[in-house]
Amino acid sequence: MSTRLLAVIILIPASLVAALNGKRAALHVQSPTKHLAATSRVYLGFDRNDYPGDPALISLKKTFSFAGYWLNNPPGASSNTWLGKRKILKQRGFGFLILFNGRTYSQLKSPHQPGALGAGDARAAAESARQQGFPANAIIFLDQEEGGKLLPEQESYVLAWIDGVIATGFRAGVYCSGMPASEGSGKFVVTADYIRNRAAGREISFFVYGDACPPSPGCAYAEKLPAPTASGVKFASIWQFAQSPRRREFTGRCASTYARNGSCYPPASGAGSIFVDLDSATSPDPSQGR
Repeated sequence: MSTRLLAVIILIPASLVAALNGKRAALHVQSPTKHLAATSRVYLGFDRNDYPGDPALISLKKTFSFAGYWLNNPPGASSNTWLGKRKILKQRGFGFLILFNGRTYSQLKSPHQPGALGAGDARAAAESARQQGFPANAIIFLDQEEGGKLLPEQESYVLAWIDGVIATGFRAGVYCSGMPASEGSGKFVVTADYIRNRAAGREISFFVYGDACPPSPGCAYAEKLPAPTASGVKFASIWQFAQSPRRREFTGRCASTYARNGSCYPPASGAGSIFVDLDSATSPDPSQGR
């Protein structure tokens, strides 16, 4: 998810995130290498739009337990280089974070029918997952990158996609913002909270992004990983706490943890190697895709 789409709602600066969330502010890391306290059952993974290549997997497995796996073209891409790579990733010991790129608001506006598009994309996600060899009941995460309160078209699409995936025998998850976004007049909304409330009664897993420092430690590696709940979204099972390239408006306080070009690289590597987004999860196989 290295190619980022503009959010419909402007996210508030990192300094205000802490002010709005006292508990988050209390979790401020004093050093970029000192991660937030977490249980021993937290696992580190990565995601990126482009498959890193077969030779890189041995090195990456020394650091990461799981990898993001796209079922369709990632955001901004015209092809998908992950297809056909499930077997070798499994052989190398990786768990899976199965991802399906959803639609932007501009793709859902009239004369399109968001609900029909969501149902159709759900069928496409399930069919791709089967073709890639993922087991029934695996969790597929819809990539909903535009943050803030969902507009009616977005809500219709997301809920139709969730219901459609569940109907195929797979389980549904959503990748979305876990950061407060301003609605104006002093009101704020967290996309993950909004979707969870609107999808009441449905079993959904949440993969949230939130790279603001704090609570994120930035592009930092340590024995104690930040638990997904430290994102501020208490029901999150996965937290993307660092992105490549970094978003400067949110990462000023942990800028030194990133490379000079703004990307995040695995330990003992540097600019010119494979950049990644960093994810923590409560399972080494968050989608149960092995």
